[in-house]
Amino acid sequence: MSHNKMDIIQPSIAIVGGGIAGTTSAIHFSELGFEVTLLEKGPSLVNGPPICHLHAGGNLYRDISVEQCLQLLRQSIDTVRLFPHTINIRPTIIAVPHSDGGEPLDLLPRLKTIKHAYTELVNQDQNHQVLGRPQDYYKLYSKEDLLAIAERTQPQQPTSLDDWCIPFAKHTDLETLKYPVVMVQEYGWSVFRLSATAQLSLEQQPNCTVLTNSRLQSVESTGQGWSLTYTDIDNQRCKLTTDYLINASGFETGIVDDFVGSKQQRLVEFKAAYVTEWPYGQKCQEEWPEVIFHGPRGTPQGMAQLTPYADGVFQLHGMTEGITLFEGGLVSSSTDSSQPQLPSKLLKKIVSGWSEEELELRTRAAIRHMSQFIPSFRSAQVGGKPLFGAQQIPGADPSLRASDVSFCGDRYARLEVVKASSTLEAAQKVAEHWFDIAEAVSIEDTHQVTMSLNSNDIENRAIGLTKERGYPDALAKVFGQNRV
Repeated sequence: MSHNKMDIIQPSIAIVGGGIAGTTSAIHFSELGFEVTLLEKGPSLVNGPPICHLHAGGNLYRDISVEQCLQLLRQSIDTVRLFPHTINIRPTIIAVPHSDGGEPLDLLPRLKTIKHAYTELVNQDQNHQVLGRPQDYYKLYSKEDLLAIAERTQPQQPTSLDDWCIPFAKHTDLETLKYPVVMVQEYGWSVFRLSATAQLSLEQQPNCTVLTNSRLQSVESTGQGWSLTYTDIDNQRCKLTTDYLINASGFETGIVDDFVGSKQQRLVEFKAAYVTEWPYGQKCQEEWPEVIFHGPRGTPQGMAQLTPYADGVFQLHGMTEGITLFEGGLVSSSTDSSQPQLPSKLLKKIVSGWSEEELELRTRAAIRHMSQFIPSFRSAQVGGKPLFGAQQIPGADPSLRASDVSFCGDRYARLEVVKASSTLEAAQKVAEHWFDIAEAVSIEDTHQVTMSLNSNDIENRAIGLTKERGYPDALAKVFGQNRV
């Protein structure tokens, strides 16, 4: 069974949730020619948990399996191909401090495996070469290497891994680290350019209806499909009938499961990242790589993550309970409901935002946490609201990172992505499961409307979204190497 936009009768698909999972499916099925309705409770699309990088190869997570790493690598490559204008092309440094119990060389076997897999994928199809040349996938640096690199001046447009390493070598307290340090082609990702891409693409799809400010109230089976009741922006009750239903409700996936009568075990975790401005970084106009300082999760020495954007703006994670993690922030579903219940104080943050006092306290804590490794970062300032939200994790393993979709009955699917790079594969699996549509050889040919979007239009729309949502426009601007 094949579908295209010339089909006379096309099945209808309703998608509940306009985050990255829901919008990717809406784009995919709209491009295939299906009649799609996307319901989103918020005022715009892709406005959920903080997204800052691809997780190509899963290098940031030492506790996940090699199989998950390879799955994330494949999915990330497909994601770059589908959303090329949303990526910030700059590498990532992974460093192991003395405060961490791990050893840097423990990362090497997995890096070699991922590099080999990437090489094989590129050999199969040159379109897979979106993470730089396979031979340059990663590089190791000794302390002596970094001391020599620190003497250099970064070129205006860094191109090599050594060029990108210069600000790290200059500003990091190298005595705090074990060696070698790893630099890997793990790219950044702008959630605002993702949102802009989704909106611009779906606006051009005549067979897709986007209903924002629309909150689902109930779901009933019709025998041949589903009847949905929702309230619109004026709080008026509306009805929608559809042949197929995709649950892409993110951390609220269990609510729709309860409506449908499907019992599922899952976890939900609340997290936050912090927006900072570093006057020194802006003044020197150095382009930083992302930097990960490993550390045991949930302890005062938890992982510290520095994500660079334009104009001296940096996003920070600190995997401690005083920064990114929260007391009671990881919850499980129960025998009574598929929906895990976050504490009311965390739900209030999602619905109403943060107090100025907590914003200041946690951002300052994140700055201090980073400055133990990059001392001059102490001069960084609060740069705006945190990026925050909750994510679902299917099952009971909080370390799960590679996940996509599950099915219940003939016409109900739930997208269970943990990392945003899994969303296209999830949509493709739904298309194959329901309609026998095999994964297309060419992502570009299958998504011609999305491929036609212009980088400047996406960036301009994204900058508008930062203003609407109250964030610095640096989070929307293209950062890193220009795509050739």
